[in-house]
Amino acid sequence: MNQKNSLGLDKCFGELDDPFKLFEEWFNEAKKSEINDPNALALGTADKSGVPNVRMVLLKGFSEKGFVFYTNLNSKKSGDLKNNPNASMCFHWKSLLRQIRIVGTISNVSDQEADDYYNSRAYGSRIGAWASNQSTVLKNREELYESIENFKKKFPDEKKVPRPDYWSGWCLSPNEIEFWLDGDNRIHQRLKYFKSDNKSWKKVLLSP
Repeated sequence: MNQKNSLGLDKCFGELDDPFKLFEEWFNEAKKSEINDPNALALGTADKSGVPNVRMVLLKGFSEKGFVFYTNLNSKKSGDLKNNPNASMCFHWKSLLRQIRIVGTISNVSDQEADDYYNSRAYGSRIGAWASNQSTVLKNREELYESIENFKKKFPDEKKVPRPDYWSGWCLSPNEIEFWLDGDNRIHQRLKYFKSDNKSWKKVLLSP
């Protein structure tokens, strides 16, 4: 029989009062077992009319400030976030039968953070940030390839490709984080952390 914590949950939930620490533990486990992109997450946004949209993005950093990803600020997702900063994230790791859902508000990372991450990317990825007008209509793929080649000519030195001012990061500051573990007969285990009125974290069990 699996060991349980004081709440009656599987020991993988631990006894932590800080959801960021539990996230880090689960994320590190996912890095060992997920074949592709353990940092992949479904990002849910809604436009100013309330119409939802979901897409996969990659987590590029997290701290007690929140969870960070990078994108074109002219993209559909960024347009949604500029009009409605409420957003959600969902990580699903099939290899572990675990899921984490996060709800909160989005804000831009600093220019320094964006520069640091941008400069860590491969040359082709930095060029791609210039060449792709994300989410706009292409006449054909050749139009994109031509744009890539043009920016390679403009920035031939791989060490000197500046970050476009329309490319940066978003940070989701959470007010809810839920940890989910698959259970037999759909009797899943769910632990939800939420911010109380004094901004400290509280946790509750949820029915599957």
